[in-house]
Amino acid sequence: MHGAAELAVRPRHDDPPIADRITPKDLDRAARAELKTLSKENAETVARHLVAASEALEDDPMLAHRHALSASRRAGRVAVVRETLAITAYATGDFALALRELRTYRRISGNDDQIALMVDSERGVGRPDRALELGRSVDRSTLPAAVQAALAIAMSGARLDLDQPDLALAELEVPQLDPDRAFSYSPALFAAYAEVLEELGRSTDAAHWRALSERAEAALDGARPDFIEVFELEVEEELVAIDANEARPEGDESAVADTDGAGADTEAEAESEPPADADAVGESDPADAIEPEVAAILAETADLDDEQGGGPDAERG
Repeated sequence: MHGAAELAVRPRHDDPPIADRITPKDLDRAARAELKTLSKENAETVARHLVAASEALEDDPMLAHRHALSASRRAGRVAVVRETLAITAYATGDFALALRELRTYRRISGNDDQIALMVDSERGVGRPDRALELGRSVDRSTLPAAVQAALAIAMSGARLDLDQPDLALAELEVPQLDPDRAFSYSPALFAAYAEVLEELGRSTDAAHWRALSERAEAALDGARPDFIEVFELEVEEELVAIDANEARPEGDESAVADTDGAGADTEAEAESEPPADADAVGESDPADAIEPEVAAILAETADLDDEQGGGPDAERG
């Protein structure tokens, strides 16, 4: 009877249709390898949902989230599945759910490659101080260059949230802020630097870095972002052969300053975290209609979320 009662109250989830053209082989090989613990039929279905989620993410994040939910119901113990669910939750504005799923992904995978998204999700639920603490808890030297750049942008945003524009600028002055080379992260990093310069009233310098961002984006047009970070693009001389002294505003020699000390604080992330403030997400959260489905997924994978102990934060995703 107990089981029947559970079935009676369990929220229904209708899997969104998957285009016939999508096959399991469309999923990245490393991600497919993570699905080998599943049955062949289940692995193929999960793979197709993950591909569909990736394709829909930019134009229809809610549809992407539904695909991620479908995958998570079938493979909630697989890292890439929880990572996808976190990314789609973030895209829908559900930062509390994104943060919780990213914590779970981090525990399963042991990777810090989504630390920037975690920091930004802390900002999303209204905790910029906590965001900065989380960002400082990792050794940045162990992160790929693209992740370091993304983390710098997220940390800078948290500084702006706290009305600390000078410190926001310092957060962005990392080795990746190199105007002479174009990588996947360069346009966003240059643009973030320009934004903070504008905030500081340095309009001329801001315009210069904004132009660099546009040139880098034009140079990278058509290239695969996930590959760009491992090699230097060869583009027209006028786009990249920019004198380094010209690129850095006068008196701002620290634009590519050594940041060996930045992020060296390796204090572990606190295991018990304050509950996410649901009001901080507020009207920006369009995923309310699927909250019961998320609760069902979390209940099925409670053994992975024992650090939250089913506490308040787990209930507010």
